[in-house]
Amino acid sequence: MKKPALHVVVIGSGAAAMAAALKAVEHGAHVTVIERGTIGGTCVNVGCVPSKIMIRAAHIAHLRRQSPFDAGLPPTPPAILRDKLLALQQGRVDELRHAKYESILAGNPHITVLRGEARFLDSRNLAVQMSDGSKRTVTFDRCLIATGASPTVPPIPGLDGTPYWTSTEALASSAIPARLSVIGSSVVALELAQAFARLGSRVTIVARRTLLASEDPAVGETLTAAFRSEAIAVLERAPVSHVAFSNGEFVVTTGEGELRADKLLVATGRSPNTLGLNLGAAGVAAGPEGSIRIDARMHTSAPEIYAAGDCTDQPQFVYVAASAGTRAAINMTGGEAVLDLSAMPAVVFTDPQVATVGLSEAEARKQGIETDSRELGLDNVPRALVNFDTRGFIKLVIEQGSRRLIGVQAVAAEAGELIQSAALAIRAGMTVEELADQLFPYLTMVEGLKLAAQTFSKDVKQLSCCAG
Repeated sequence: MKKPALHVVVIGSGAAAMAAALKAVEHGAHVTVIERGTIGGTCVNVGCVPSKIMIRAAHIAHLRRQSPFDAGLPPTPPAILRDKLLALQQGRVDELRHAKYESILAGNPHITVLRGEARFLDSRNLAVQMSDGSKRTVTFDRCLIATGASPTVPPIPGLDGTPYWTSTEALASSAIPARLSVIGSSVVALELAQAFARLGSRVTIVARRTLLASEDPAVGETLTAAFRSEAIAVLERAPVSHVAFSNGEFVVTTGEGELRADKLLVATGRSPNTLGLNLGAAGVAAGPEGSIRIDARMHTSAPEIYAAGDCTDQPQFVYVAASAGTRAAINMTGGEAVLDLSAMPAVVFTDPQVATVGLSEAEARKQGIETDSRELGLDNVPRALVNFDTRGFIKLVIEQGSRRLIGVQAVAAEAGELIQSAALAIRAGMTVEELADQLFPYLTMVEGLKLAAQTFSKDVKQLSCCAG
């Protein structure tokens, strides 16, 4: 008699959930996907995709208004038709959601989709409140929790009850406010602040510490200077003590005084969507803020339950979520797979971009690693020179004894395009001398990695333009 297929339930339908569902089917399982909201999760609907479309449109608007080539290409300030930009943005979101999520789920006979909200009854059963009002009990052999995260709203006095924006409302806004205040100093806050500024808002960023405070200090300093050069006000070490809203205007009280704005964007991080899951009934342990604790195999504290993506204690990146979902499915269906995050690249899509991989000097010191490092200004990188844009730097961190590359931090116009080469070099255990000896195409930004590596042994200012 044929053994029945393993039944895997996936709670959520974003990147981690989809990757897991497809891999589990590939390994012979029948999968039930439970989704309470919009199919596709954060990235395609209200995160990566719409934000990068908006950022790109804002970048083009900025170049039309101002560029290093204005002397020969006189600027022509654009009219910003936000409604048409928003239609383009939403059209591409809908297209990608349908192509990469909805149609794939609908076309796979081994995947059943339930529209409703799941809650654990115990470690093998879920109660599902269906969107049509009915209730169902779903029994599983294995379960993956992939419920993602939502914007965190800090407990600032007066904020509750005001029409503030999170990133979701900001991206869907049909108008560009004349004055925008942004509370936050990390990825989402900075990307959207610059985009709105370039589309015509007068923007003020209110940072509790400094911009990107968890990164090498030079990163935040460089980005702050770039923002201020675009007339984006940056208030550092200015915690917000109160927010008020009256007569269509926000009043934000900070350590630097009061700010007045037409719109207020609160972008202070994201919190796991785990509150309503009744994790305790299933024996699933979570941290104080609700993030599910998992091991390198994406296994929770419950024997048959796994978790992946932004609802866990993993870094909140869509490609981490997808990789974790794939590996969770392999493990749920009898395999052995782990997720190695030691060379995880990360990109902030500001202009200039910020890209990092591996360890900063401070992180290495915390681990007891003796380091050496070099920081190369972009005025030494031919691609940046011919672009007439030398804002930023590339910094390499190596382990002193072995000379192995262990970290890279870059602030550059195309930093996101060079960081994967650095990640591969770290993954391969390359020494800085081996990196310096590689062939890099001339007049690319990634050539800056080679030049930065060469600075450990020579003065690159004394080299010819493409010296090997």
